[in-house]
Amino acid sequence: MENDVQQAPPRRRYDTTRRKAAAAQNRHAIAAAARQIFLERGYTATTVAAIAEAAGVAHETIYATFGSKAALFRHLVEIALSGAEEPIPALERDIVRQVQAEADPEKILDLFAHTVRLLQERLAPLFEVLSNAAWNEPELKAFADELGTRRVGHMRVFVSDLASKGGLRDGLSVEMAADIVWVMNSAEFYLLCARDRGWTPAYFERWLADTWKRLLLPGRPQMH
Repeated sequence: MENDVQQAPPRRRYDTTRRKAAAAQNRHAIAAAARQIFLERGYTATTVAAIAEAAGVAHETIYATFGSKAALFRHLVEIALSGAEEPIPALERDIVRQVQAEADPEKILDLFAHTVRLLQERLAPLFEVLSNAAWNEPELKAFADELGTRRVGHMRVFVSDLASKGGLRDGLSVEMAADIVWVMNSAEFYLLCARDRGWTPAYFERWLADTWKRLLLPGRPQMH
């Protein structure tokens, strides 16, 4: 006897590829629009609605994707630090691994000066927005303080590695050398040179590498 009950068609396997691609596209569009508007208007005058309009998404999408305006700004800073579309912890970045793999102290400083130049071209304009907003935004003040603490720790790691490869002159402690590098690789220092004094990024990079070599490495003429 034939079975007259019709079999239900098999369920189509839910394909998330398109949805994930659309979400990633929205995420990148929001980040690009937010960066431009934050830099043009500053943090306080920038609204989520303005970012949403520029990105072509609903403002609810921004909250669902990033959370608050402060969280979105933090994301922009983190990807500027990482040099990627998503944040990467400092010690996991390719350039850090290249520096750690290099044995020649001079080449290490060349690599690091190049890294700082590229990083600050991305980061310094955002950092200025952060610094201005931190006066009135406790969440951003806490973030700025966190960034400073993180950078101090990273410079200790960098200089300790440099010292282990014979890259510190006699009488210069790891702590002092780390402070020297910390000051000179800051966004504030880059802005003073590139924005206020008109140095080109390429000149800043060459000057930074040469100055670090003179200040840190053994057997180099000292700056007076």
